[in-house]
Amino acid sequence: MPRFSHTIDSHVYQFASLKELLAKATPPRSGDVLAGVAAASARERVAAQLALAEVPLSAFLNEALVPYEDDEVTRLIVDTHERAAFAPISHLCVGDFRDWLLDDATDTPTLSQVAAGITPEMAAAVSKIMRLQDLVLVARKCRVVTALRNTLGLEGRLSARLQPNHPTDDATGIAASMLDGLLLGSGDAVIGINPATDNVAQVMSLLQLLDAVIAQYQIPTQSCVLTHITNTIEAIRRGAPVDLVFQSVAGTQAANRSFGIDLALLAEGRAAALSLGRGTVGNNVMYFETGQGSALSAGAHHGMDQQTCEARAYAVARAFQPLLVNSVVGFIGPEYLYDGKQIMRAGLEDHFCAKLLGLPMGCDVCYTNHAEADQDDMDALLTMLGVAGCNFIMGVPGADDIMLGYQSTSFHDALYARRVLGLRPAPEFEAWLARMQITDAQGNLNVALAPAFQAALLRLGG
Repeated sequence: MPRFSHTIDSHVYQFASLKELLAKATPPRSGDVLAGVAAASARERVAAQLALAEVPLSAFLNEALVPYEDDEVTRLIVDTHERAAFAPISHLCVGDFRDWLLDDATDTPTLSQVAAGITPEMAAAVSKIMRLQDLVLVARKCRVVTALRNTLGLEGRLSARLQPNHPTDDATGIAASMLDGLLLGSGDAVIGINPATDNVAQVMSLLQLLDAVIAQYQIPTQSCVLTHITNTIEAIRRGAPVDLVFQSVAGTQAANRSFGIDLALLAEGRAAALSLGRGTVGNNVMYFETGQGSALSAGAHHGMDQQTCEARAYAVARAFQPLLVNSVVGFIGPEYLYDGKQIMRAGLEDHFCAKLLGLPMGCDVCYTNHAEADQDDMDALLTMLGVAGCNFIMGVPGADDIMLGYQSTSFHDALYARRVLGLRPAPEFEAWLARMQITDAQGNLNVALAPAFQAALLRLGG
């Protein structure tokens, strides 16, 4: 018997479960069509959104989308839910929750206090009945600050991950990209390499390269090699200089199993990194990446829409107090997010849901070359994320990652966002840029090459 319904023009639209209602209420995206869970028409979608708006938030505490006994992510969500934090909003339905979030009286401290009481499904539900400007306005009020070797997420700041990937892991090529990025003010979020050759020996070699550069120039930032967590744990065991432990995560136990991980392994990795004591101003040592469609691509979505699955991944991330969380929003391809319009919506949803749950969220503003998207779409998403208070973005040479084969944001894009929105790098990194004469007293880039890097440029040129 249908549990939810709404009538439009004398036609009664019925939805058998909360899972189906959430899926049918989701704004259009190709992945949900591929999964067979999308609304059949715009009218059905609107009916689902109107029905969803009437659902009490408490309903999400009483109905698991994936059975508790079958899924450790569900168990994590249920077992860590804080009733006291939920109390101020416990009387609201989804529509009222939207109004409450948009209310000027609901400020940053208030949102921080209720974050632990919001489940991923609640965040996903309310996002489905919000316009883009709603997602931006609420996310801007959420402030999540983390720290390891610098401080990220402060108001008025936008950080950038310097991503010096190379198709053969060539040390000179990586060093050239690092120098390029540093001289253009990127790298305060992390200097992070996706290795082309993913084995422990190569991971250790890249970690040592990054650590040597950071130490030589006394850069207040952290390094990361984005390898599987088991490789990082082994590298730590062998004495590698690991700042951050990286792992891709998803919103179901089965999807995480496809990545070769579970919650216990994530806890082991975090403990290993903490044991090194490499933080100077904090101890957030985890870096997670996510993306809508990952659970579906693994056949592990349990009939959920991809955005709800994505929000559940944030519960996994939240449990391990990460320094950085990153939605690689357009990377998985047009099968899941078809065009620039869908990518933009997904990026703002991801940022909103993660921030609402208390995560230090960034976004890889990106697309693959076979998607119906281009750099103009990315400019629009980048600008909206900057307004929304996104913690960090990517810095890729020329915005073209020649190793991973996708389009992202460049060092110049990060400069654009900072300039047009009046944002600055992390404070410790900003002071370093001035000390190294990369920037002047006003924070603008110096025209002349910083003296400390002239020799480095000559070595690369030779």
